[in-house]
Amino acid sequence: MEIQNFRHYNRETNDVKYTLPTTLMKRPGYNTSGKEINTQINSFPIIKYPTITVYQYDVLIGKGAEKRGLIKAVWESKTVQSKIGPGWIFDGNKLAWSGADVKNELSFQVDLDQERGRTPRGTVSNTHHVTIRKTGAVNLSALEGYLKGQMGFDNSVLEAINFLDHVLRETPTKHLIAIKRSFFARTEQRVRLGTGVEAMKGVYQSIRLAHGNRLVVNLDVSNGTFWQENFLWNTVLSITKSNDVVGIENKMKDVVTDATRNPPLTAESPARKDLRRLRKVAFYVKYRGSELEDKLFYITGFTKENAREYKFDVRDRNTGVVTKDVSVYDYFLRRYNLRLEYYNLPLVQTTKKGVVFPMECCIIAPNQRYLYKLDEQQIQLMIKFAVSRPNDRMVSIRNGLKTLDWESDPILNRYGIKIANQMLTTKARLLDPPAVQFDKSIVTPGLSGRWDLKNRKFLHGNPVPLKSWGVCIFNKGQFHCDLVQAQHFIKRFIDIYTAHGGRVENKNPAIQNSIDDEGKAVEATWLMAGNQSNLRPQLLLFCVPDRRQYLRIKKSCDCRYGVVSQVMINKHVVAALPQYISNVLMKVNAKLGGTTARVKPQTAAPPFPKPTVIIGADVSHAAPGSEQASMAAMTVSMDAYGARYAAACETNGYRVEMITTANIDSMLKPLLRHWVQNLNQGRFPEHIYYFRDGVSEGQFQHVLQQEVKDIRNMIKGVAAGWNGKFVVVVASKRHHIRFFPGSAGDKNANPHPGTLVERDVTHPFEYDFYLNSHSAIQGTARPVHYHVLIDEIGLSANQLQKMIYEHSYQYMRSTTPVSLFPAVYYAHLASNRARSHENIHASFQTPGSKPKKSTTSSDKAPTEAPRLMPLSPEGNIFPEMWFI
Repeated sequence: MEIQNFRHYNRETNDVKYTLPTTLMKRPGYNTSGKEINTQINSFPIIKYPTITVYQYDVLIGKGAEKRGLIKAVWESKTVQSKIGPGWIFDGNKLAWSGADVKNELSFQVDLDQERGRTPRGTVSNTHHVTIRKTGAVNLSALEGYLKGQMGFDNSVLEAINFLDHVLRETPTKHLIAIKRSFFARTEQRVRLGTGVEAMKGVYQSIRLAHGNRLVVNLDVSNGTFWQENFLWNTVLSITKSNDVVGIENKMKDVVTDATRNPPLTAESPARKDLRRLRKVAFYVKYRGSELEDKLFYITGFTKENAREYKFDVRDRNTGVVTKDVSVYDYFLRRYNLRLEYYNLPLVQTTKKGVVFPMECCIIAPNQRYLYKLDEQQIQLMIKFAVSRPNDRMVSIRNGLKTLDWESDPILNRYGIKIANQMLTTKARLLDPPAVQFDKSIVTPGLSGRWDLKNRKFLHGNPVPLKSWGVCIFNKGQFHCDLVQAQHFIKRFIDIYTAHGGRVENKNPAIQNSIDDEGKAVEATWLMAGNQSNLRPQLLLFCVPDRRQYLRIKKSCDCRYGVVSQVMINKHVVAALPQYISNVLMKVNAKLGGTTARVKPQTAAPPFPKPTVIIGADVSHAAPGSEQASMAAMTVSMDAYGARYAAACETNGYRVEMITTANIDSMLKPLLRHWVQNLNQGRFPEHIYYFRDGVSEGQFQHVLQQEVKDIRNMIKGVAAGWNGKFVVVVASKRHHIRFFPGSAGDKNANPHPGTLVERDVTHPFEYDFYLNSHSAIQGTARPVHYHVLIDEIGLSANQLQKMIYEHSYQYMRSTTPVSLFPAVYYAHLASNRARSHENIHASFQTPGSKPKKSTTSSDKAPTEAPRLMPLSPEGNIFPEMWFI
């Protein structure tokens, strides 16, 4: 459990508050199935920590709205350090801690120019007022009391662990690039990702309350993206995808949107929109005679004018004579004898009013975090850079241990904190792998976690024979596919589907080459398929050169026509490999109502003793800087054993994590109604498993008090007297815990599927566990952290953990167990798919409107995010698996 999920600072009131979690379910016991194994975990026990009283202080530098860089410079100044003495901890914003009890408020001035021995520039003062005031005491003995079960989890425990967390970060923050709990150094472990971005390896550390009445430090590899130190014009060249400087000039010109007007109506070019990500990026200037090379400036934008067009008044420093309308080009020529080479480029605007620079004189400063979403090529390079097998990751962790050097850390030593330098070893369980049932055949994957579809029929093929379907080929791109190649693919597609138990009556579906417009191409394919069979189309296939057409195709198929679709890349269609076709058919069969496989039942008893529904929920958020709304999705199991799911999605405000009451009602009610009418003879379920993805520990109470409460109220609103029981589980992959089982793992030293950890790194008292249910293809396996909030059914650890593990073998489009519980996995797919349902024009590249107001309450209205286009009711695809 980590402190950052609970702490909130209100700048307006100067209050630091903590959101305390509700009392959650205690651990009912430990799993006794499978076999016991030992595994190392990348956590290091804290051998000794202080139990003294530490004093907390409020720090106000200037007016309280200064930038972090200035705050850091003032705090580290000789004046401040001489006033406060050694051993102080500062959070870099407004909180400080010390073992010294300073009763009187400290108030003084810091002159940074004087400290640095330089003459003040102009009339702007570089003197800053500092106020340090004691606000309370932190009782570190509260940690020991909580871990020994002598007191509850209250504010004093949170304050104590928050202090220790800052103690841990204090020293590395001073000499490394600090991003939250990750620390980076500009070593050789870097790689260029393109468009002026580079990736760097670092080390992550976090202090945690852990099982066994102790504290541990979780230490792991961290990978971050940063702006590359580079000439600004070179970075702009990459971002705008220009071939040369002339290309930059042309792409940054406004585009004409209406030539019939006089003057023509224009709009900002796409290139300028792409360059918005450079806002707030720091740079320094370098040119002959510059007096500013030690000063950082911050980009706000780019001028419309170039260096010859942009003019300003120049005052002679010696005579005071003002020369009007001097161009930037002439200014550099006269003052510095510098002839600008790229004078046709726009100038760089800065946060200093009226201060602009030629692009060729600007160099992006190093060590600045890149906050935006990576493109596909960058993601591939990032994965290649970040992925490391367990043994390599272990080496990197040991290198991180040397970098942090806890034994020599003066702050840790000052406060008497000692951390073991060896990873802890825990006793884990290796759960028994289930058998997988197909139609008339059983697969026993064992510890390999793999099987194939060769000579196997799906558990259930498509219930309605495939009669009306069509194929559309897009060839505007690098990879082409002609009609003959498509026909060859379709023949193999039909043969393999039939072998897998699919039913195809129309062996010659209509095939056509597309026009460029995706919406019109879908319409033409829809009409072509329907006219050929005189039936409503059941399936549309699309062969595309890349994924650029994907969103528009899905939008038309899902929302306009209500037909399931499958998009395939041309190069795979041309190759027509049987394995690829089988993989595609797992999705197609599921979309047409079939089921790939299920876990083989061990007894004749039903999978669940009572009528049971499984609900998965996820909210996905746009990348930082994007104006897109958050997307919520909920899934509901649609068979007796939890293999098939239906899904619904909707906008959920802007960066709002809790699913709103209105969304729960609009998404979940029709799905549950379908379940009631088709699976349970008109009755609501007696048991509900609610699996929630993506919420932090500080939001657990919101899940219970808002989302679960809303689900109960929604059901009771249509079924008076309903009194079903809930199991609520939060599933998270946003953590840094890794298993290193050594010889108890697979050939790559990764944990086998079914590796379960319940001790040593889990919560001291609550019911959580780490489960590695998959077989890692590359890199080091990341287990899923499951936290059980409530269990009204009363399951044993064996029962719940077995169910979660076995369901990972029922994921519809895979021949391996997946890492995440399928209900949550499907919700994640549906929330991402929701992007294609936005009610915007297809030409928009960054859809959505600017956020206005945020809320985290389930009973408040969404923050004005436009609603998604609904699934078309015509084809009744909403209970099908249209989203996989």
